[in-house]
Amino acid sequence: MDNKVYFYRKKAKMTQEALAKALGVTRQTIISIEQGRYIASLPLALKLAKIFNVHVEDIFFLEEN
Repeated sequence: MDNKVYFYRKKAKMTQEALAKALGVTRQTIISIEQGRYIASLPLALKLAKIFNVHVEDIFFLEEN
């Protein structure tokens, strides 16, 4: 699974710390999601979509090999 969390975070002009605070997670969680080391849970993915005002599918998608 791949994601565009970094892209949408930068577009929203948010720091990792600000996004983490808005989601109720640590900055390390945001770093791990952005680097693809951690796949966000469904509730977290829905919160991200709400914060960025986009669909979950715009942020998270399966890599096509």
